[in-house]
Amino acid sequence: MTTTEFPKGFLWGGATAANQIEGAFDEGGKGLSTSDLAIFDPNVKNGEENFTFNVDVDDFEDRAAGKTDAVFPKRWGIDFYHRYKEDIALFAEMGFSAFRMSIAWPRIYPTGFEDEPNEEGLAFYDKVFDELAKYGIEPVVTISHYEMPIEITRRYNGWADRRTIDLYSKFANTLFKRYRDKVRYWITFNEMNMNLTSIYTGAGILPSRSGESELQQAYQASHHQFLASALAVFDGKKILPKEALIGCMINRIESYPATPKPEDALRAMHEDQFNFFYPDVQIRGEYPRYMHRYFEENDIHIRMEPGDLQILKAGTVDFLGFSYYMTHVADASASGTFGKLDSEIKNPHLELTEWGWPVDPVGLRITCNRMWDRYQIPLFPVENGMGAVDKVEADGSIHDDYRIKYLNDHLVQLREAIKDGVEVIGYTTWGPIDLVSCGTSQTSKRYGFIYVDQDDLGNGTKERSRKDSFYWYKKIIESNGKALSE
Repeated sequence: MTTTEFPKGFLWGGATAANQIEGAFDEGGKGLSTSDLAIFDPNVKNGEENFTFNVDVDDFEDRAAGKTDAVFPKRWGIDFYHRYKEDIALFAEMGFSAFRMSIAWPRIYPTGFEDEPNEEGLAFYDKVFDELAKYGIEPVVTISHYEMPIEITRRYNGWADRRTIDLYSKFANTLFKRYRDKVRYWITFNEMNMNLTSIYTGAGILPSRSGESELQQAYQASHHQFLASALAVFDGKKILPKEALIGCMINRIESYPATPKPEDALRAMHEDQFNFFYPDVQIRGEYPRYMHRYFEENDIHIRMEPGDLQILKAGTVDFLGFSYYMTHVADASASGTFGKLDSEIKNPHLELTEWGWPVDPVGLRITCNRMWDRYQIPLFPVENGMGAVDKVEADGSIHDDYRIKYLNDHLVQLREAIKDGVEVIGYTTWGPIDLVSCGTSQTSKRYGFIYVDQDDLGNGTKERSRKDSFYWYKKIIESNGKALSE
């Protein structure tokens, strides 16, 4: 490898989630997912990260039954369900060798409790995989990406109930058996550490239904997901071809101490530990010791059954997938839960996106080195990008130099990490095509190389057009990174 290019066979592409692109929420036998109940609030202005993905008992049944005037953009997405051929052709035009996507659980098991899967849903993903194969694009499939059938929330309160493990295992094994010859890369859960920020989004839990603290619920749900992930790895190794790889995935946030004060450095260390807690369990196969003290001091009691620890040890993952958007600043005087994905403290040395997210390309190199040193297994950055408001010029062009600079600078640092000795499988940007935001259900918070003519209320032609970044990324892929600007 020269100093200006990426390794041979490096996977280039983009990443999406079914609940943010597919639409067709009531077609093909699909049931409602937990994300289908997330609303768009028109009072949230661009640049405000006021999350609208939380749902609790008071809202759940009304939203599920349609007894509300709320707007649910994730139900229409960007109509990938009907336009997947057009979208995949555009990905191929850029030169993608990988496309990260998820499979909507209620498209396969509409309630989660059926004995047999929905054939129409399985057939849809067969068509998507076949279309990707036509262009030589590897699918990277997330099994669970915030798309739990709402009936599991209604009956079991989601991952609060251990019985959800069996429902997930049935779903995962169905996918392994059906697509064993079409999918090589699998991820068991998207950003499992979302449980510490929104247990409805990450675990399908209505928090006020239980008398337990949200922390207790979040960590108990995480234990059940750890077991489900380990069982999926164990089963997948029996069902899938030898070359298949099964990974875990977190939202990785590097934390810097606010000052050289030892107390700030200690806070940064703790933030790091709580971010690493999830891959520590899934890669090392056991609960890290630092969590024992935390559980004891915060009255958290993980309910385990005999054999649980053996399952975790037997089902460790092959690679570490992660999203990287920003870094945090750790201040000893800060309050709040360790490990949350949002932070009020801003780094004065970094620029911010329109939504107030710190832009830190060097942090990507730092965190890649830190994770490689810690785990010594391949890394796969499967989400990286910036949300921005794009302007369509009179001639239809979209000049998104800000997106090009953001991605260019992060890729330069990723290349530096690889030169440092870090093993990296590939790189998939978040939202290669504009999609519905996870946090706020906005379409106006755009990430893509491909513009979708649709506003936050779903109005528009949904026609696709190429931004300047489309042609830039095409050159980066063609040159295997040589075209990056230093």
